[in-house]
Amino acid sequence: MQDRALVTTPVEPLLRGALDVEHTEHGVLPQRLPRWVRREFPDEFLTAMAAQPSGVRLAFRTRARTVELEVRCTRTSYVGFPPRPAAHFELVVDGRLAGRAAASGGHLRVVDLTTGTAELRPGPPGTVRFADLPAGDKDVELWLPYQEVAELIALRTDAPVEAAPQRGRRVWVHHGSSISHGSDAAGPTGTWPVLAATAGGVDLVNLGFGGNALLDPFVARVIRDTPADLISVKLGINLVNTDLMRLRAFTAAVHGFLDTIRDGHPEVPLLVVSSVFCPLHEDTPGPLVTDVADGRPRFRAGGDPAEVALGRLTLGVIRTELARITGRRSAWDPNLHYLDGRELYGPADHDELPLPDGVHPDQPGHRRIAERFAALAFGRGGPFAP
Repeated sequence: MQDRALVTTPVEPLLRGALDVEHTEHGVLPQRLPRWVRREFPDEFLTAMAAQPSGVRLAFRTRARTVELEVRCTRTSYVGFPPRPAAHFELVVDGRLAGRAAASGGHLRVVDLTTGTAELRPGPPGTVRFADLPAGDKDVELWLPYQEVAELIALRTDAPVEAAPQRGRRVWVHHGSSISHGSDAAGPTGTWPVLAATAGGVDLVNLGFGGNALLDPFVARVIRDTPADLISVKLGINLVNTDLMRLRAFTAAVHGFLDTIRDGHPEVPLLVVSSVFCPLHEDTPGPLVTDVADGRPRFRAGGDPAEVALGRLTLGVIRTELARITGRRSAWDPNLHYLDGRELYGPADHDELPLPDGVHPDQPGHRRIAERFAALAFGRGGPFAP
């Protein structure tokens, strides 16, 4: 049977999980940090991570049985590494995964880690298409890939579309590192924050930025100014593997970060989460050193454990200090909570589900972390319990 004529609907009113939208010549780019941050701190790495729409989706209600999204993705590859496959878009209908598709074409950003340079190779737009969807009215979420920039050009369907109604669900704002961003999850609905948000019945705003959970004051200001019913910040691994600061500066920075969040959300449940278990940096400071052999990354800790006494940070040091800070502050802030990341993924989990590259979990690891977080945070007695 021939498809019915397709109608085009503006995508911007349908976006969820983005804090800003950049208008381009052909469409829109969802952004996970507001433009004032990009203007004030035009760091190329952070800008690239915030432009990758982890946790961002189009949410709408429709009778359509065919959904098409014309899009131009920007994929990143690294000199000396195997090319990455195109990322998937995922369509969820009435809460169930109904399809996965990758877009052809797109730009390719080639990064040379030895020189720090990047080359952009332009490409044409492509289209992801989902057909034979269930008949009748349905709630649809079209999740964007977490690891590619996605310029949204046109949404076409064979029936009218309207923005999904607000269901009164609580909004969870989460900040973290590459594992929260998505690391090696199989797709956009497979990252641990999305899985945990689904289990907890909340709407996610994901401020997980690969390599950039660094206690930046402007991120605390963004969290302060973003409507939220629940807030979590996951801290540790990036501070160690960048060797960014010493213990004295870390303690003050954590207090300042939490103070800023509390300026806008004085009573919202606020959960501080330390890093999951990572043998490389449990007792050895950073920086994280990346070696390339046989086209595969190999990581090692570049610091000296003896320098912990001089204030160098390890995951163990950070966990101890975060527990101390939150324990002290909870005396006047009863809605502040702490979760040791090893309760999400600890040594026994590592024995069963080792980190494939020594730093990031794969899809089973994401599921394990999500299940634990859902139980400990959203479950009975947890800080995010209904």
